Amino acid sequence: MTPTVTDAWLREVANLYGTPSFVYFTDPIQQRIAALRSAFRDRFALSFAVKSNPNPDLLAWLAGRVPFLDISSIGEMRLALRAGWDPAELSFTGPGKRDFELAAAIADGVGELILESVREARAADAIARSLGRVQPVLIRIAPQSVPKGFGDQMAGRPCAFGIDAEAVSEALPEILRLSNLRVVGLHIYSGTQCLNPAAIVENYRGFLGLFRAICRDHDLAPAKLVFGSGLGVPYHDGDTPLDLEPIARAILPELDDLRATPGFGRTRLVLELGRYLVAEAGFFVTRIVSIKESRGVRIAICDGGMNNHLPASGHFGMVIRRNYAMHRVGGGEPIEKIDLVGPLCTSIDRLAAGAVLPRLEEGDLVAVHNSGAYGLTASPIHFISHAPPAELMVTDGAIRDVTRFFADPNPEPALPLARVGGARRDVA
Repeated sequence: MTPTVTDAWLREVANLYGTPSFVYFTDPIQQRIAALRSAFRDRFALSFAVKSNPNPDLLAWLAGRVPFLDISSIGEMRLALRAGWDPAELSFTGPGKRDFELAAAIADGVGELILESVREARAADAIARSLGRVQPVLIRIAPQSVPKGFGDQMAGRPCAFGIDAEAVSEALPEILRLSNLRVVGLHIYSGTQCLNPAAIVENYRGFLGLFRAICRDHDLAPAKLVFGSGLGVPYHDGDTPLDLEPIARAILPELDDLRATPGFGRTRLVLELGRYLVAEAGFFVTRIVSIKESRGVRIAICDGGMNNHLPASGHFGMVIRRNYAMHRVGGGEPIEKIDLVGPLCTSIDRLAAGAVLPRLEEGDLVAVHNSGAYGLTASPIHFISHAPPAELMVTDGAIRDVTRFFADPNPEPALPLARVGGARRDVA
C-alpha cells in the first residue's frame, strides 16, 4: 500500500469519523504473518499477545490466521471468547493472576496456564481439584541473562516474571508433584523490542539451551515450547527495520536439531509476539486545533495527545524520549521543526519535540506511525475526561467502525456528542 493510498484512507476516516482516531489496516498484518511463516519455514506456530491490541474486531479477524492467543487477564480471555476463539487456543500469562481469574480460566477450559511461581502453581492446583479438572500448564522461566539490544529486559535481574532459571531445579519437582496440574511445556519471554538480528539469535540460542537442560534434568517430553519473540519495530526516524532472514538462517538448523532430539519429536514450537504483528499496521490520526509561537518555538496543539497515545508521548518505558515517526497527511512543503502537544492541562502531554514536518496549519491532519500496538490500550483515556478516540479497521477495501471504548454509559443528559466539520467534540 503506497503512502498516497494510505493517506487517502486516513483522510476519509477523519472526514467520516472525526479525530482523534486510530486506524488499523489488515493487509499489512496479513503480509507480516506470511513473512514470518515464510522466513521460519513454518517451524514456529504464531501466538498473538492480546495485550498489544485487544480490539475485539481485530481479535475476530485474527481467528484462523494465527493459531494461538496469549492473554494476560480474565478480561482479555472474555474478549477473545466473544471474538469467537476457542478457549483451548489461549494461554494465560502474567505474574499476578488472582484466584477468581484462575478459577474462571480453568472452568472455561483455557488451553494452558503459564505458571510464574510455585505459589501460583499451588493455587491453580487447588482450584483445578475443586473443579474436578487436570489443568495443562507451561512453566515460565526467567533466564539469568539477556543479550544487549532489547528495549525491555525481563531477565538477569530481580523480576516478577517466571521462575528464576537457577531456582528451577528446586521449584519444578514440587510443581510436577501437583496432581491436578499437567506440565506440558516451558515458556520464556526475556526481552522485547529488539532490532538487532544477532541479539535475537543469541537470545533464542539461550532459550534452546535452557529448554534442553530443563527437559533433560526433569525427564520432560514437552508438547509445547514458547519462544518470546522480542522482535522489534522501527518506532523512530533512523531506526532500521528488522530483517527476518538472517535470524531464520541462523536459528532454523538449531530448531531442526532440537526436533531431532529424543523427547522433542512432537514438540510444537510457538513464537509469541504482539507489536511485530500489528504495530506498523496502525496509525493515530489527530487534527491540529491551534498553532502558536512561544519563545521562538512553533507549537501545534492537537485534539489528541497523551490521553490517547501514551507511548508516543514518551511515557511508556522510554528512558530517552524520542519522537515516533509521523507525517502530515497529504505531505507538502516547506519542511520545518515544530513541537506537537495534546489538549491536556499538563506539560507532559507532548507528542513530539522538534519534529521535522511540512509546515503545519490549523485543521491539518498528522498521522503517528506504529500505533497498532500499545497505543490506545496503554493510554489513560479517562484523564481530563475528553471523549475517547474512534477506532477504525480498513479491511477488504472498506472502513469498519470498531470503536471499543465509549463515554460514560450514564452521562448527564446535557452533554451530547456532536460531529462538526468532520471533527468530534463535546458540545453543551
